Amino acid sequence: MAAADTSLVDYYRASAPHFDGVYAKPERQDDLRELEAMVAAEFAGRRVLEVACGTGYWTRFIATSALDVTGVDAAPEMLARARRRISARNVRFVDGDAYALAPDPGSFDGAFAGFFLSHVPKAKLRPFVAQLNSRLAPGARVLFIDNRFVDGSSSPIDHADAAGDTFQERRLADGTPHHVLKNFLDEAELRSSVEGLAAGVEYRAFRYYWALRYAVPQS
Repeated sequence: MAAADTSLVDYYRASAPHFDGVYAKPERQDDLRELEAMVAAEFAGRRVLEVACGTGYWTRFIATSALDVTGVDAAPEMLARARRRISARNVRFVDGDAYALAPDPGSFDGAFAGFFLSHVPKAKLRPFVAQLNSRLAPGARVLFIDNRFVDGSSSPIDHADAAGDTFQERRLADGTPHHVLKNFLDEAELRSSVEGLAAGVEYRAFRYYWALRYAVPQS
């Protein structure tokens, strides 16, 4: 998660032991299988930067075909679980801030962020994409996936702020409440966030999720 939002990092640090339960919802399994295959195919033979890698759930699918993967996260407890899950020689995990990625331009020709854009304030979406692109080689492939709001499956929106960002109240296993920024972005918002920063933009809607892919412009 992004170190710039300490409340979000605190939530993910505390939720790490049970976080992967979010992938166990029975109604979402068909979508997840398609997304897992998409992630593996997208990055075949590439050097991939994974932003907000969490517990490594998606890292393992990238690693099946990628040349190498660097997973970045700001929550130590998440990284610890990721390291226990994956010991592949083409994977490494590092502590880092998604809004201040270490400058290493040209080393990566692929980037992935799963379920992170929904935690980015809308005003920071374009700056985040611009910064991410600056860490990638021209022509690099980028793939974002995240949630669509589906009544009865998604946690309800608790409130919205003046900037138009929305929040959910989430309770941990011990009952502790956390108010978590969670924007359910539509296709128009996503395309606007990468307009002028991306080539060959493709959007795909699933029942419970969406996927956005593009290439970093050559110049």
